[in-house]
Amino acid sequence: MILESPLDLIFRDLFYHLRAFAGSHDVYLKLEGFNITGSIKVKTAIALVEDLEQRGIARPNETVIVESSSGNLGIALSLVCAIKGYRFICVTDPNANRANIKGMELYGAKVIVVEDRDPAGGFLGSRLKTIEQILQSEPNAFWLNQYANLANKNVHAEQTANEIAREFDKVDWVFVGTGTTGTLTGISERLRHEFPRIKVVAVEPVGSVTFGGAPGKRNIPGIGTSVRPKLADLANPDKVVAVNEEKTVEACLSFVRDYHLLVGGSTGTVLAAVKQLASEFTLGDTIVAISADLGERYLDTIYERAWVENVIVPEGKTPV
Repeated sequence: MILESPLDLIFRDLFYHLRAFAGSHDVYLKLEGFNITGSIKVKTAIALVEDLEQRGIARPNETVIVESSSGNLGIALSLVCAIKGYRFICVTDPNANRANIKGMELYGAKVIVVEDRDPAGGFLGSRLKTIEQILQSEPNAFWLNQYANLANKNVHAEQTANEIAREFDKVDWVFVGTGTTGTLTGISERLRHEFPRIKVVAVEPVGSVTFGGAPGKRNIPGIGTSVRPKLADLANPDKVVAVNEEKTVEACLSFVRDYHLLVGGSTGTVLAAVKQLASEFTLGDTIVAISADLGERYLDTIYERAWVENVIVPEGKTPV
């Protein structure tokens, strides 16, 4: 295989067959962490920038692209903008992995880390306020707004969902971790058309407000929100499962032991949700779960005992 661009490094047909993962039920984990920049977000990044180009808004060497990201979309946009010739500013927060921040900077992005939590206990509200300030001070700046941009949804309907549909004759369950809900909304829209009986499960951490949960402090990036995204209005999951971050860590660690693969925090959250609903599966069900990224970037956090003991609040206890 000869590649003309790093953006061609997207692997669309990688599914890890997890035998007897949920009791007696097998699960197929769609692996997106082998894509360039290490996550599913490279699809989103390409789609958001190309949408800007198709609308005639983006001009190489002039337009400043701005976005809020806890890490994965930020590094993906950094690469896409570097290749296409746009300046990029990423507004992130202390939960972003150091490796992602370093990668963004090496690709040429300007990274702004917002330190203050918003009233819901997260950082998204503070990040969005910072973006407003940038737009006022940078005349050539444009915010992609992944939280409301239909291009975020459409790319996962056209690509991620179709990749699943091509692999399986039927899908009975699909589990998707939710942040902006672009992946969830796109996948559910397309797969409901292909498999009318499918059950779509939205997975988020405890403390996320997307589907009506009580706001709370969260420490694992890439999943959940402290401000409900507009795209969530288009989502219609059959079930919503909220997972405590302690269970996310347990799921990641047990997955390494049992299935020998380091996975990211959102994947651990999704895997914990799969096990939580195992009693509802029927013999012969095809169960697909989305793994947004792998775990190497979480070695200093989720896979570091000292960090977990100092940061993750055990279930049933009140955060300080």
